Amino acid sequence: MAKKLHPDQNRSDPKAQDKFAEINQAYEILGDEKKRPQFDRGEIDAEGKPRGFEGFHPGAGARRGAGQGGGPGGGQYYEYEFGGGGARSGGGFDPSDLFGDIFGGARRGGGQAFRRGEDINAVVTVPLTDAVQGGQVRVSLPTGRMLDVKVPAGIDAGQQIRLKGQGGPAPFGGTAGDILLTVQIAPHPLFKLDGRDIRLELPLTLYEAVLGGKIEAPTLTGAVEINVPPYTNSGRTMRLRGKGLPENGGKPAGDLLIVIKIVLPEKPDTELENLMRKLQAEKPYKPRSGL
Repeated sequence: MAKKLHPDQNRSDPKAQDKFAEINQAYEILGDEKKRPQFDRGEIDAEGKPRGFEGFHPGAGARRGAGQGGGPGGGQYYEYEFGGGGARSGGGFDPSDLFGDIFGGARRGGGQAFRRGEDINAVVTVPLTDAVQGGQVRVSLPTGRMLDVKVPAGIDAGQQIRLKGQGGPAPFGGTAGDILLTVQIAPHPLFKLDGRDIRLELPLTLYEAVLGGKIEAPTLTGAVEINVPPYTNSGRTMRLRGKGLPENGGKPAGDLLIVIKIVLPEKPDTELENLMRKLQAEKPYKPRSGL
């Protein structure tokens, strides 16, 4: 009705502004979860002003339906009268001055735009593999819909994906709002996100750590071969440039940080123990001397 009776659409009708004002007053009252029950109980009038607890009866802000015999079951019913002291025509009246909460704030003569629907915020959890390579995740929206959402490669935790027109509906047929999905990165069993870098703890045998050599290491885009220097200690970090989160939106690519972890055999080994005793007796060293 507001769209149909908008003053810009009915310049030749002097009553259009009054009707438009009444419609918007009704929308303001009935669309408010607090004001509507107050109006129903007769606590406020059609302008939202207090009027006591006199209830609804003819002459108290409501009038009986013209020419109507009665409501369902033979009882009386009332057609509530909106308006009264609303803004009237003339004097440069601008509906958006009073009803900016309903309309988009555009002024008369400038193509009045209806207010768009509300944006809806939600969270989407993205596998680390998709954050690195890009992919598609299925999202259950707050509206109950299911959507397949494209995830760009290199997206960060905390970044948002905007789904245009998937949010709340707009009053009077305006543009629907958007859904803003805040990205969370799901934990990975091997890799840990550290900013835009990715960390991997790589186990080495005792002999690999002592002798060094070429070791195969996993990454999220496939295995690579790294060169481990001889006498590599646990905790040593090796950096593979550009193997973290890829470049995205001006943010540089991260690196893969491989942290060495020396692992002893799972089962006791007498020969290894004898070798260690010999080393201890003949060539002792003191790694904690500087502590």
